[in-house]
Amino acid sequence: MGIENLLLKKRTKLLDTWFTMILEGYPPETSIFFKSEKDRFSNPIAYQISEGITGIYDALSQGKSPVDISPFLSNIVKIMAVQELSPSESVSFISLLKKIVREELKGDPEEDHMADELLRFESKLDELTFISFDVYMKHREKLFELKVKDAKNRVGGLLRMAGLAVDLEEATDCNDR
Repeated sequence: MGIENLLLKKRTKLLDTWFTMILEGYPPETSIFFKSEKDRFSNPIAYQISEGITGIYDALSQGKSPVDISPFLSNIVKIMAVQELSPSESVSFISLLKKIVREELKGDPEEDHMADELLRFESKLDELTFISFDVYMKHREKLFELKVKDAKNRVGGLLRMAGLAVDLEEATDCNDR
């Protein structure tokens, strides 16, 4: 049995374990809510995480490349990027799958025969971690750009309210004289 077959055979168990481990990274009351509320509208964060890891898992079990998996990563990393998490915490969900698969293989008679496949699988997960970090940084950059734009708009509004703002067209006309 290859690693893809193992992933297919144990899909439900491994996905449930992965989802639970991801949610354990949240505060207890949040984790309980995420686990108990299954409605996608009442609990969009847990829903997006669940959908994202399912897509990642299924793509990995089909032997797809990390580049093909990146859209699923983006959905999860977007959520992590807006939370008060460090970059390493935001992309650590991928390394959890590595741990889960290793634990599942422990004691399996096929473990020795799958060592090379496991290394290739773990290399894919490492590459996904790097891709996730890039995605995380893009989302954080966008978030900060939005914050800067918002701050500029607020300051500009305050200056206009105080009568201290100068219209750009007026300033240009004055300089031409």
